[in-house]
Amino acid sequence: MPEPIEITNMKKNAKDREYVRKAVKENGKLLEFAEESLRNDKEIVLEAVKNNPEAFEFASDNLKEDKEIAYESVSKLGWTYCYVKGKLLEDKELLISGLKQSGQILYFATQEMRDDKEIVKLAVENKPIILKYASSRLKNDKEIGLLAMQKDKNVFPFLGEDLKKEEEILLFLGTEEKNRK
Repeated sequence: MPEPIEITNMKKNAKDREYVRKAVKENGKLLEFAEESLRNDKEIVLEAVKNNPEAFEFASDNLKEDKEIAYESVSKLGWTYCYVKGKLLEDKELLISGLKQSGQILYFATQEMRDDKEIVKLAVENKPIILKYASSRLKNDKEIGLLAMQKDKNVFPFLGEDLKKEEEILLFLGTEEKNRK
């Protein structure tokens, strides 16, 4: 299958700043084929990410630490949080903006963030099974455990050992399942 013409043209013009800027404004993912220096150009990368938040993947590592660009992507797609670098991994607001889109990203959060009740609660509301990546302390948190079990009783194996003995938690399991535990 022949390469799409827009990719061919982008490769030919990968060093031409103005061409690249216009191209990524129309199709953000074309950023992948821009010269490295242009993938480190904030204006170009921001245009690309505004067009398509997935373009964040092709930003330079330097710009994966840029708050404005990261928010532009993560707040719309969530899962692009996996590309965030540096100090931004400690940015609670950024993580929360992504968790509203995808609870799954708790997997990419720092240990400190995985021990933050507000963050874990939001992640579990969005994707209960992600509880398995919460801190041990929060796996034993009754409020979080109840929330997770209300949404999906398959999270039971990921609850803390103390919480697995709680009567309110056990009520979510059928009699047959309780006898197996």
